[in-house]
Amino acid sequence: MTTQALAPERLGRVDYAPTVQAMQDYTAQRGPQDADRLWLCEHPPTFTQGVAGSADHLLAPGDIPVVATNRGGQVTYHGPGQVVAYPLIDLQRAGYFVKEYVYRIEEAVIRTLAHYGVTGHRVAGAPGIYVRLDDPGSHAMLPQRPQRRADGSPPPPPDFTGLGKIAALGIKVSRHCTYHGVALNVAMDLEPFLRINPCGYAGLSTVDLSTIGVHTTWDDVAQRLGQQLAQRLAP
Repeated sequence: MTTQALAPERLGRVDYAPTVQAMQDYTAQRGPQDADRLWLCEHPPTFTQGVAGSADHLLAPGDIPVVATNRGGQVTYHGPGQVVAYPLIDLQRAGYFVKEYVYRIEEAVIRTLAHYGVTGHRVAGAPGIYVRLDDPGSHAMLPQRPQRRADGSPPPPPDFTGLGKIAALGIKVSRHCTYHGVALNVAMDLEPFLRINPCGYAGLSTVDLSTIGVHTTWDDVAQRLGQQLAQRLAP
């Protein structure tokens, strides 16, 4: 069977809960012949709590709704000015496993940031993409980057010294098909991140492109991230 090219679909600004329900419905009903999808959107202000989430990490949600969800990870925030990408991928058909899938998503974010002169970094033991706060364009490798370790040894405790998180990742795989995805911060009100321990880490700084000096539009970032994901998630 020939695999169709992954074509990004823009949903605009949509509520979080019905979007997740639509992903679940598509995943539950899809068959081997059904196309992979890539949805790009932004959400109204919403805190989302993953399956591993602890209420202790919701410090002061205030008037922002909290939605329990079945993705991996802890609590995060979605809001206007953030590009959210939801790849609905049949991994069995694509021919790679979950660890490779996560790597490919992170690589798409890193390549998107590189277009704007920003160097994105991975941190050992902490999914997502991070930037140096003092020099976002620096290519120097992080000492806390993922490194080879002995088989069976646990990852080191994440070290966020000097870093800000610019993209959060949380996925779900059901019947070897993915949903949920990645959120890249473009130009947001970052104050709601102070009301939580982002991704379960107290004191973790959260940044967007605008706060590190990159002034662009949601549409431009959505287009570039969509192109990168479509390319890197191909079989």
